[in-house]
Amino acid sequence: MRLTAQERQMLGGGEGAAVQKAMRIVVALAEIYEAQELVPVASAQVAGVSYKNLGDAGLEFLEDWAAPQIGCPTRRPSRPDGEGARVRVPAFMNPAGMDLERWQEMGIQPEFARQQQRVVRSLSSMGVVPTCTCTPYLVGYAPRAGEHLAWSESSAVSYANSVLGAYTNREGGPSALAAAIVGRTGAYGLHLTRNRQATHVVKVACGLNNEADFGALGYWVGKQIMDGVPFFQLGQSGRQSRPRQEQLMALGAAMAASGAVALYHIEGVTPEAGQAVPDGAKLPALAIPDLTEAYCELNSALDEVDFVSIGCPHSTLGDIERVAAMLDGKQVRATLWVTTSRHVCAVAQKHGWVARIEAAGGKVFADTCLVVAPVEEIGFRAMATNSAKAAFYGPAHSGLQRRFGTTEQCVAAAITGRWTGTTGDASPK
Repeated sequence: MRLTAQERQMLGGGEGAAVQKAMRIVVALAEIYEAQELVPVASAQVAGVSYKNLGDAGLEFLEDWAAPQIGCPTRRPSRPDGEGARVRVPAFMNPAGMDLERWQEMGIQPEFARQQQRVVRSLSSMGVVPTCTCTPYLVGYAPRAGEHLAWSESSAVSYANSVLGAYTNREGGPSALAAAIVGRTGAYGLHLTRNRQATHVVKVACGLNNEADFGALGYWVGKQIMDGVPFFQLGQSGRQSRPRQEQLMALGAAMAASGAVALYHIEGVTPEAGQAVPDGAKLPALAIPDLTEAYCELNSALDEVDFVSIGCPHSTLGDIERVAAMLDGKQVRATLWVTTSRHVCAVAQKHGWVARIEAAGGKVFADTCLVVAPVEEIGFRAMATNSAKAAFYGPAHSGLQRRFGTTEQCVAAAITGRWTGTTGDASPK
């Protein structure tokens, strides 16, 4: 593999032990995937922020790598002065395991909160911005088309590649952090134009009326093609207009959860869609006549719910405004979480939407979502969600039975404590 003089210097320890450690990680992965060189990255998004996922071993790894000024009252780093790592490109955090300011209202235990705060403190000391969101493109970190990135959260990777036209693989948490420290990643996978062409054509013949439909579609396609690159033909579904941002977010998040799809193409959406299918190529075709099976697989057989989650990926301003309007004059019986980024939450507060949701008994939390929060320790058992990704992960990650449907169905379930939608309805109202 070809390395520049500066890259060889970093690998050899010429810029310190912390940079050398990061460079070893980046080079090792590049060699595994047979990259010929490294590429500079414009930004990095670091996953592995939730203490639920990291645990003590991951926390110690970060603290050993972190800048020496972090300090730790409960444990001395394995190196006397830490390793002094600092990022050299804009880098930002994925969601944490709790709202960093209102964790007590979530029902988070103090010990978990203390460990989670240490994680954030470690990353912050390295220069990683505590955005704590899976939607960095909504909080000022939207990349330009053609930029190389080292992003790690699956739905963010999908959106960056497919809607914004940036180039990124799905990095692991340590590799994204390493890439941020050295400003480079291996030139393999979706960093190479030849790997960004479609591998499957998906012909959608059913209606796509809301985010839940797009999520169900994404769940089903991801399950079928795994790490392929689908080219969607939505015209057969009668859809003429460009899908809304929230619908594209739901589609990509679901495909990345049920499969490993990091890039999809839609004409008029994906910047590269015009070149995604080479002339004369005959790609495997996947026909989607309806979404019944997808909805059935994402729904458990339950009528009562004690928890409603909206915001996976994190809610947009439009999502929060809609929920506020649905709750005006109502009171919830089930616990309702609307999760979003702190930036979006602050704007929603100025509009009065957060106050309206919380006047109805709901909660708008920042920094986290149900997938990375320790909800199984809080005591929830039966969830309603408008997120196919959350419905997919809920049973295995959090021990939750779940109902999946539209935002309207979920808000209704929060108000009544019961699910009134019909399982398997391909176009739930």
